[in-house]
Amino acid sequence: MDQGNLLQMLLLRGLGTTTLVADRLRYVTQEWVQSGKLDPSHAPILVEDVLKALRGETPEVEQQAERQLERNRDQLLHDLGLARQRELDELRGRIDRLESQLRQNQNQL
Repeated sequence: MDQGNLLQMLLLRGLGTTTLVADRLRYVTQEWVQSGKLDPSHAPILVEDVLKALRGETPEVEQQAERQLERNRDQLLHDLGLARQRELDELRGRIDRLESQLRQNQNQL
């Protein structure tokens, strides 16, 4: 199969999937409005927020997710008793300073 054709097919499928999700989301929000679960003025805002997230247009959400992921990673490393790279670098620096001081003290004797 031609690479250009494959790429075109993937793009079309992605667009089709996004369109289906948007249509389904609009349908569901209208159902929620009709059943009283969602304020009619909030429905279009909800749809737009979800679509922005799907398109990757929500840097604040991405940043929040990234911070949460970092916290989870840090907690996992802590629970496993593993050090982060920054901690290892700090320890290497301390070791280098101590070795330098030890050499200076040995040279003074």
